[in-house]
Amino acid sequence: MLSALSRTAVRQSAWSRVTRAQLPRMASAPSSTWAQVQQGPPDAILGVTEAFKADQDPRKMNLGVGAYRDDQGKPYVLSCVRKAEHRILGNLLDKEYLGITGLPTFVQQAAKLAYGENCPVLAAGRIAATQSISGTGALRIGGEFLARFYPHAKKIYLPTPSWGNHTPIFRDSGLEVGQYRYFDKTTNGLDLAGMLEDLGQLPPKSIVLLHACAHNPTGVDPTPADWQRISEVLRDREHFCFFDMAYQGFASGDINRDAQAVRQFVAAGHPVALAQSFAKNIGLYGERVGAFSIVTQDPKQKAAVESQLKILIRPMYSNPPMNGARLVNEVLSDPELHREWLTEVKGMADRIITMRTRLHDHLVNDFGSKRNWDHITNQIGMFCFTGLTPAEVARLTADFHVYLTKDGRISMAGISSNNVKYLAEAMYEVTK
Repeated sequence: MLSALSRTAVRQSAWSRVTRAQLPRMASAPSSTWAQVQQGPPDAILGVTEAFKADQDPRKMNLGVGAYRDDQGKPYVLSCVRKAEHRILGNLLDKEYLGITGLPTFVQQAAKLAYGENCPVLAAGRIAATQSISGTGALRIGGEFLARFYPHAKKIYLPTPSWGNHTPIFRDSGLEVGQYRYFDKTTNGLDLAGMLEDLGQLPPKSIVLLHACAHNPTGVDPTPADWQRISEVLRDREHFCFFDMAYQGFASGDINRDAQAVRQFVAAGHPVALAQSFAKNIGLYGERVGAFSIVTQDPKQKAAVESQLKILIRPMYSNPPMNGARLVNEVLSDPELHREWLTEVKGMADRIITMRTRLHDHLVNDFGSKRNWDHITNQIGMFCFTGLTPAEVARLTADFHVYLTKDGRISMAGISSNNVKYLAEAMYEVTK
């Protein structure tokens, strides 16, 4: 048996046989493993934010990020959330894992908020639901579930345009992605005729994504009468309706009005799935709390669907975080906090609506713009599709230090009483 010293000598002798020509190849092998990985494009929204941060001009405005700001331009934490945090902290709760589908009381409250407290389908135990990692996670769960189990199609149709993350979410879920007409660039409003025509020509039983309210990025929503016509076409073609509802209450200030389309479609008997987010309407951006739900035929089918949701979620992220779910549950289940939340969410919506009115009035009355800016006040929710061209957007940034996405979308929450007139002047200058 070789001694330790002898074994060391053998290893050194073997290494000495490696030629100088081999050494560079061995040294470079790890780095060459990823040589085929190409530099990806930057995120459009994050790129706007980074450019904004680098700008030293005191007049600068960031109208790209989709997060609410108060009238001083500061992040806003709701009073009801602060109170809920205090209560939860005082209860000295544990930090054990949640179940795969999350906090049961939160899931119940989320479903009640979306479908309505007196919804017959909810009362009948027909809605399968799970907590999700905000709205993005809910969409991904829904995409994965439909890709595995929806028997009629593996393609989902999105409005043109739609939230930029919709396409990669559904493609990565295993679905093909198609489009239908939605926004009319000539009017900066809804292309209802084109939308109805496209939906009516899709293959029967197609999956159609619908924005429940505050369409992102355009801020253009169908009227109740428009929703009725859309419902009729979808029912005639037996399409599957997948609603994305990220702004309930935040759009109009009325939680029932903003959920009207979802509730109308469920009452009409449409097959419906729903993604919810509590980032905007309760201000829980970083808590990443949302819900996914799907309407089934009976409690037995609900149980089967929920069992498959668990199987799908378990290898994806195992179970969701608890703090955000506890906060939402506390706010929605406690009558006092619930009333306070309704007041606060209406206050946020009203501030955005006020900024729309003031921006429009400054453009028209103070600066005498000859353009038609009625779409600013006709649109709803956090975002406004201004109608600005890429060249006008570039000049707005270069000359006036106003940062927004190239398609002309602005976040109305980034506007305040202190800068709304400056923004109107800048928009007037680049469009006159």
